[in-house]
Amino acid sequence: MGIGRFAYTPILPLMQSDLSFSNAVGGYLATSNYAGYLLGAFLVGIIPVKQHRTFILRLSLVISILTTASMGLFQSYFIWYGLRFISGISSAIVFVMASGIVLDKLAIRNKLNWSGIFYGGVGLGIFLSSLLIPILNRLYRWEGVWLGLSGVSMLLVLIVWISMKDEPLSFEKTSKQESALCVPPLKWIPWLIVAYGLEGLGYIVTGTFIVSIAKEIPSFNGDATVVWMVVGLAAIPSCIIWSELAKKIGFVKSLVLAMTLQAFGIALPALWVSQIGVVLSALLFGATFMGITTLATTLARQMSPFNSSRIIGILTSIYAGGQMIGPSIAGIISTATQNYDAVLLGAASVVLVGAGLLLTGIRFEKSPAFLKKQI
Repeated sequence: MGIGRFAYTPILPLMQSDLSFSNAVGGYLATSNYAGYLLGAFLVGIIPVKQHRTFILRLSLVISILTTASMGLFQSYFIWYGLRFISGISSAIVFVMASGIVLDKLAIRNKLNWSGIFYGGVGLGIFLSSLLIPILNRLYRWEGVWLGLSGVSMLLVLIVWISMKDEPLSFEKTSKQESALCVPPLKWIPWLIVAYGLEGLGYIVTGTFIVSIAKEIPSFNGDATVVWMVVGLAAIPSCIIWSELAKKIGFVKSLVLAMTLQAFGIALPALWVSQIGVVLSALLFGATFMGITTLATTLARQMSPFNSSRIIGILTSIYAGGQMIGPSIAGIISTATQNYDAVLLGAASVVLVGAGLLLTGIRFEKSPAFLKKQI
């Protein structure tokens, strides 16, 4: 999923350089992917698929690989829009299905804090793609990059295919400790949903254009893909770190902190136009964007433990709605202004507002000492 969903970001400037299309077109391509992501998350949220999760996950992984490979076989904007749309549907289904399976299994074993290891896989995919893209581009141009990354994805899917088993879940085994966790009540979920939607709207500007932004800075000497490598490296351990922090101070407090740090990171390239500014932005972005997803989905699952796929599907669909709007607006504004400053500052403000909304949930979290007494 880290490859199928996010490889577009470092490949975008390569495609623009060869085919000379605008940031607006780049934004529309990203939006088509996120529109598919929205539809996929919405479908999972409303259709009962609990008994067929493993089959649907496998099918979606295959579709993700095929759409990634097909991007390198055509040079038509309209075909690309369709491929990115279908890829978005499969990415959302992979995310929701895999999250539901893994979080349910971890909850049964009272190991929900291990979810960070699972979500770190997206960072691994980003890091692998950033290593391979420069090599594949030199040998086969951007078309070969898409095909080469799909081959890597195929190898990774074989591991998933072999290791995954169709086992019915037993929620009766869920531990008493999980039910005693101090999380906001289910009636607070609208605050989380709106905040997560704002996160989707804001973070995706950096997630789509950060490599293009870096490419415009001369000191990178044309090798802006290194910025995406920084994002991947920071993302791999970030989910584990944020999960552990949530265990100590609470999920809501951790979300507020992560989103505040991310907002600062999004704004950095506009405030400090330099190689260091962009690298620090990439570092903060990588260290927070999947961490926020880990915290939000795990928190939602704890608030509604017996219908995890549905609640994660709803949360993800709102997030995807924000993602769908962000790149188009950013592409149009950056094309009109000939820079990304206004877009970055606007995106940072949106994420900061989301963090502010989450402050309403802190009162529901109790200290670890109080929790131990209750257990």
